[in-house]
Amino acid sequence: MDNLFTGLIGSKTRVKLLMRFFFNPRTRSYLRELSNEFGVSTNAVREELNQLTRTDLLKSKKHGRKVHYMANTDHPLFPDLKSMVSKVLGVDQVIDSIVTRLGHLERAYLIDDYAEGKDSGIIDLVLVGDIDQYHLNDLSRKTERYINRKIRSLVVSQEEFEDFLPELEKRPRLMIWKLEEGPDSRVKAGR
Repeated sequence: MDNLFTGLIGSKTRVKLLMRFFFNPRTRSYLRELSNEFGVSTNAVREELNQLTRTDLLKSKKHGRKVHYMANTDHPLFPDLKSMVSKVLGVDQVIDSIVTRLGHLERAYLIDDYAEGKDSGIIDLVLVGDIDQYHLNDLSRKTERYINRKIRSLVVSQEEFEDFLPELEKRPRLMIWKLEEGPDSRVKAGR
């Protein structure tokens, strides 16, 4: 996982934790879960969690015998870290390009692993609107080379989305963009 963060931060485990917690700030995880997911010892994860908690970037909350960790959304650096993680993952670039060049996007959802903050290497998107599928595939291929991750997109109309919604509600999901009409009727990002 070579990216902007690995050039700035020496610990691969810390990079994974930042990606996990700052892409989807609603993510909650505990020590053993993270250790298993990352394939590293609990001591290595504990050390990084302690460091990120000491700097107040993460908060912790005890649930029974487990301590759950989450991003501290009140930290002054939170918006910047969230933005950096989104840029590293390439989701911002894909959505911005779709909005400016590929048609009429009404909503965009990140689903499955990345919606839970897990960097599995496959970014799954549900795009609602009228989008040029050929150019979307071309854009996705170019972006995949840049971010070193696979992008899978499901493009649906508003009507198809309403039929798909019961299935979508059973899966981890995160709305990452929504059309908002401004006074000049220009599309505005709702991120």
